Amino acid sequence: MRYGNDLILPTHSRLVFKRNQAAISILKEVFAMNETDYNARLYEKMKAEQDKYRDWLVRQEPSEILNHTYEYTMREDIVMCMEELELEPEKARAFLRSPCPLSDVYKEFRDRETEHMDTIRDSIETEADKSLQRQEKKQHRESR
Repeated sequence: MRYGNDLILPTHSRLVFKRNQAAISILKEVFAMNETDYNARLYEKMKAEQDKYRDWLVRQEPSEILNHTYEYTMREDIVMCMEELELEPEKARAFLRSPCPLSDVYKEFRDRETEHMDTIRDSIETEADKSLQRQEKKQHRESR
């Protein structure tokens, strides 16, 4: 009988340990989910807002669609960024209170957009420099 109890106790202890490990693992997942849940909800809200905007946009006349292509593209980029971004849970939760978080971010972005034009100007200058260098190399080869 004693042999039987010795055998049962270690097995029982292992089962309790495994059960506790499983419970700890589940709790860790739940706490992690709570932290990222607000981010996921915010992403889904922004995505739904963009889907609604897209549905409106495709029903417009072609000229009106062209007027909104930049906005549509930037909003798509914002949604894509939000999919990967992890805001602090408090910030994400607070931002969820906005009726239109995507529109809010787009307006903020639009008001800051000075760097975009600087990047375009720099790209034009860089390509013009490359074109000039290619032309000079070609003229140099032809003059030989």
